[in-house]
Amino acid sequence: MDKPTKQTYSFEVKKEIIERHLAGATRMELAKEFHLSSPTLVKDWMRRYRKDGWDGLKPKPKGRPKGSAKPKPVTEEDKLRREVERLKAENAYLKKLRDLRNQGLA
Repeated sequence: MDKPTKQTYSFEVKKEIIERHLAGATRMELAKEFHLSSPTLVKDWMRRYRKDGWDGLKPKPKGRPKGSAKPKPVTEEDKLRREVERLKAENAYLKKLRDLRNQGLA
């Protein structure tokens, strides 16, 4: 048994339906005339139209957004800078430790 497909409507069709609804046509009339699955579609489109304007009726991109660009490869210079920073931090820690030990002996 095939999976039922969800009917999609173009932006132009949605726009025409919304314009007709704003002109006074009822949701039920529009659903019958345009063979919509439910008058609720008109209500949902109206809600999106009121919230976001015509852009709210345009199709949204499907799926997961693409990730950011891959990071640049780390250069030798960057590696050496990081190593220098790590060694400076290690030296500062060891000096502080030595000073604390010397204070305890004095």
